[in-house]
Amino acid sequence: MEELNGIFIPGNQPYSRHWFSICKLATYQNAIMISRRKFVRNATVLPSLLSHPPDWKMRSNLPLKPSGDVTLDEDFWHQIKMAYTVSPTLVNLNNGGVCPQPKVVQDAVERYNQLSNETPSYYMWRILDKGRESIREKLAGISGCSSDELAINRNASEALETVIFGLRLSKGDEVVLTRQDYPNMINAWKQREHRDGIILKWIDLDLPSEDANAITQSYVDAFSDATKVVHITHVINWMGQIIPARRIADAARERNIEVLIDGAHSFAHLDYQIPDLAGDYFGTSLHKWLCAPFGSGMLWVRKEKIRNLYPLFGSPAPEEDNIRKFEHLGTRSFAIEQGIGQAVDFHQMIGPERKFKRLHYLKNYWMQQLADVSGIEFLTSQDPEFGGAIGFFGVKNMDPDQIGEQLLNEYNIHVVPIKWEHFSGIRVTPNVYTLTTDLDRFVNAIRLIASKTSR
Repeated sequence: MEELNGIFIPGNQPYSRHWFSICKLATYQNAIMISRRKFVRNATVLPSLLSHPPDWKMRSNLPLKPSGDVTLDEDFWHQIKMAYTVSPTLVNLNNGGVCPQPKVVQDAVERYNQLSNETPSYYMWRILDKGRESIREKLAGISGCSSDELAINRNASEALETVIFGLRLSKGDEVVLTRQDYPNMINAWKQREHRDGIILKWIDLDLPSEDANAITQSYVDAFSDATKVVHITHVINWMGQIIPARRIADAARERNIEVLIDGAHSFAHLDYQIPDLAGDYFGTSLHKWLCAPFGSGMLWVRKEKIRNLYPLFGSPAPEEDNIRKFEHLGTRSFAIEQGIGQAVDFHQMIGPERKFKRLHYLKNYWMQQLADVSGIEFLTSQDPEFGGAIGFFGVKNMDPDQIGEQLLNEYNIHVVPIKWEHFSGIRVTPNVYTLTTDLDRFVNAIRLIASKTSR
């Protein structure tokens, strides 16, 4: 027996001779149906068998541990692209909101969903529910923390609002946050302000910036003896600015201020582990840069902070120090939860350092190609300390919506126009499946659009 994803499967990796003999008798799906009931007798076998189908193309073509620096190796990244089912005609440069899933993740969700629909209450609650612990372990492995500090939920908003509404704050307590934070989080804090009389102290960051000390000082200047919490958005979603979260967290903890970090756009994008940020609470969406199933997220709570944080949904023991008290969500898609495992495997196959280097390279690639175009203004740093995959630009005398419409209607390129606080422009967000030829197409389109404007 071999252990995979914390659950045992028969045979040696990748699959045993017995498994290949089954595949000779029937298709893979039929083999699953034929042998399912035999494996159900051992609940530790079934989830792993269903979650690790043979993917012959991936196994034969993709090097699981590519050697050297493959940042510029378009052949390697073309193989990565072929692991997705993205449109071959529409260039998607809006991976900031939600990312597509590799085919292996899509297939896993479909298999789990089909299994659940055979007898929902049995397969969901008695079989698939047991798989959450192995998924928790896998997430802890790439997060660099204990599995007893991770709760699986549906998105970053749910994770962060669990903290925002669960913290024990009283009238007059101060929370420091910025006007560039994500709207859902801003609205959640405003609701606590309205309901509980806490005081919100706003920072208006001057971005983009390549001065970590100045950014940190903006937060520190807002701290007072009444400050109880600082809310830090690790990567500003509007324009890709990386905030020096660790420096701010260190300054806050010196003053006994709790630190909540919004990692929606940094997790599985930047190369770090959650404890590196020195926060107390962290929330992220897994359907963004991890490319996990839509509607999957994660909450991290420092172990000693779990007991005093109330869960967002009712729990039998709301003051226990068990991270699982944050998972009483009622009925939800177990297929989505279990599909996270394949996304983690795919992320590890690429490697976090290799992934970030490629994403950062792609952002700089298109920005450098457009640097000589008259009228273009960039609002994202090309320094890897301050910017990753997300890039932001504007064209003088052009409305962002107009640019977005032209890119889509005339060139079949999907981006997102943004108007928020001081930001007005286009957010461009490639992903690991984006090739430089896709970006060349985008660059040429912008050159044409800008040239028409300058006439």
